[in-house]
Amino acid sequence: MVSSYLNTCMNLDKKVILVTGGTGSFGHQFAHTVLQGYSPRKLIVFSRDELKQSEMSRRFGGADVRYFIGDVRDLDRLRRAMRDVDVVVHAAAMKQVPACEYNPFEAVKTNVIGAANVIEAAIDAGVKKVLAISTDKAANPINLYGATKLCAEKLFVQGNAYAGESGTRFSCARYGNVVGSRGSVVPLFLEQRASGTVTVTDERMTRFWMTLQQGVDFVLECLGLMHGGEVFVPKIPSMRVMDLVTAVAPECRVAFTGIRPGEKVHEVLVSEDEAHHTVSLDNAYVIKPLHPWYGLDHWAGAKAVEDGFRFSSERNDRWLDVEALRKLIPT
Repeated sequence: MVSSYLNTCMNLDKKVILVTGGTGSFGHQFAHTVLQGYSPRKLIVFSRDELKQSEMSRRFGGADVRYFIGDVRDLDRLRRAMRDVDVVVHAAAMKQVPACEYNPFEAVKTNVIGAANVIEAAIDAGVKKVLAISTDKAANPINLYGATKLCAEKLFVQGNAYAGESGTRFSCARYGNVVGSRGSVVPLFLEQRASGTVTVTDERMTRFWMTLQQGVDFVLECLGLMHGGEVFVPKIPSMRVMDLVTAVAPECRVAFTGIRPGEKVHEVLVSEDEAHHTVSLDNAYVIKPLHPWYGLDHWAGAKAVEDGFRFSSERNDRWLDVEALRKLIPT
């Protein structure tokens, strides 16, 4: 049954795995999970920050972890790093909305050209599976970050046509805000709490919410599920930003600053325009490719969503209340 697929993760034993942006929040948790749960032949951490790599090596150590200094903008370095690699998780990105708006050329170079380089290098190296980490901001984007991630999704989906019969397959995992990740609102609220005032852009705001471990687990599940070309979306709960304030800083005054450029009141993970080629599993939605290069529809047995369906944070049927949010907030 298609509905039971998400109970199965890819077996990474004896595999060589490379994660771009490997020294970020996701990379740390991904490395921890893979090394604890599997026996990979090698885990390659690819990033451009030597200090973070040094710190990470002290935490994990071991002969089964390698550290590659490199930038996804550098195709030659990616080709060298992907030699004999079986699985790539592409997590490298510029993801801060204001930084992308102020430095648009840099955002395009990393998020779009970098994605194209990962695809080229993976095909050339004969990598079997490549999964890109995307974001809810890629659905109906209104800021440059979202636009670059939507472009990256399009590249990865159609990258399968470039791979042809080589055997390299590309898919994406698109999910929402991660509790406690670098640049998220939780560390900001915790920092502001000492001053007695926290800042909120708009009291109506809602967001999808998941933990870092849930994000890693979902990526591992997607690696097991993917045939190539899918965009996987987890069925995750929503939260109200004012409930988050109550959970983190209940005694603080709230200063409303107004919606920032490029910011939405509510986020979308599956848009109405994607509904006609989206199917529903028990724990996820699968957005199928519009231009499949294979003759077989691997998701023909799954339930199609209703026409005009929209998975958005304000319409969700699952919500986190204050107590549930407190349990998720890292101590």
